[in-house]
Amino acid sequence: MKFQTLPNQIICCIDIRSFYASCSAIDAGLNVMEDAICVVGDLNRKGSVVLAASPRMKKQFGVKTGTRLFEIPNHPDIHLIEPKMEFFVKVSMEISRLFEQYVSKDDIHVYSVDESFIKLQHSDTPEKREEALNIVHRIQDDLIRLFQLPSAVGIGPNMLMAKLALDLEGKKKGVAWWDYKDVPDKLWPVTPLSEMWGIGSRTERNLNNLGIFSVGDLANSDLTMLEEHFGIMGNQLYHHANGIDFSSFGGPVMEKQVSYGKGQVLFRDYETASDVLAVVLEMCEDVARRAREAGRVARTIHLGVGYSKMVFGGGFSRSRSIDEPTNETMQIYRVCQQLFDENYSNKPVRNLNVSITNMEDESSMQLSLFDTQRWQKRRLGAAMDSIRSKYGSTSILRAVSYTDAGTAVQRATLLGGHKK
Repeated sequence: MKFQTLPNQIICCIDIRSFYASCSAIDAGLNVMEDAICVVGDLNRKGSVVLAASPRMKKQFGVKTGTRLFEIPNHPDIHLIEPKMEFFVKVSMEISRLFEQYVSKDDIHVYSVDESFIKLQHSDTPEKREEALNIVHRIQDDLIRLFQLPSAVGIGPNMLMAKLALDLEGKKKGVAWWDYKDVPDKLWPVTPLSEMWGIGSRTERNLNNLGIFSVGDLANSDLTMLEEHFGIMGNQLYHHANGIDFSSFGGPVMEKQVSYGKGQVLFRDYETASDVLAVVLEMCEDVARRAREAGRVARTIHLGVGYSKMVFGGGFSRSRSIDEPTNETMQIYRVCQQLFDENYSNKPVRNLNVSITNMEDESSMQLSLFDTQRWQKRRLGAAMDSIRSKYGSTSILRAVSYTDAGTAVQRATLLGGHKK
């Protein structure tokens, strides 16, 4: 495909470096670039994980995101701070207001609390390039001057290229600008494949099994073969490996979300199957609600279980496809229950993951002659979703959420999984 026929805007992806650590440093009167700072999910739980670490924390003490609290050395220079999620969100909102001084709201897409896309120009010319680069430098200066927050920026002709430029070069240099002509030299050498945005470990393994180990291998693979193995995702993988992204600004990478999932690190080790399944039911409720709200149904249901480190970890990850797509909570739960019963090793559980894939429009769901209550169940689910949307997630809960095993009530007091 010729470059002239591809979308060629000027879009930047701005990342606030070590956002949690930087905000926590400001709040505590510390310097994120000089002090040893660790943001820990819960200082009262030794197994709690590090959410962010300052550069000195990483370099001098070897502590990084994902390190456990009990693994952090006892040193007087180390500052341990719990996250203040409400504060982080407020800072993120103020940063978005800063962006509005340079572009319209329609040209801002908040990707996460610490990362945003901004459309600087709707077309690429030498004059507009110079203007765009000046805006990027002014925004970075404003972030330091107003918030004391360092940033990195990737710039590209579409959202994908801007994100890749940020992740693969911008975070090292401060600013990186990638064009389509840079793809062979800068993107194709990337390996392992999971280093590329949008490719997870499971997809990487499947691609490796096909003899595809670098982005260049993927870009030069047979498109028909990829579509046969991955469906519409194969088409996406092929085009992304070539730096091509036809999605509209601010929209999802694909027209429809391809999965809905929920992962959870439990507050403690769960010793019994009944306790684990109580949480699984809560998670199925959440996943099903999101699918119903989007008018989507799934044919494949996935359950992942991670055992406690006290028994040296491990676990299992299994999927099962069903004949008729669904977004009904109990139907999803029954499949998860089957997968759990077939694979559980009677070990303490610490991590759970539930997801649904192979999504279709809800209109594809046929009424069954053998399940006369399907429509009533769908209306009941919609009614429960409506109540939760209006009065909060805990306004209507299943009985398991009020047992000792349930986590929904406690998690409703958290923001982003952490204390507000």
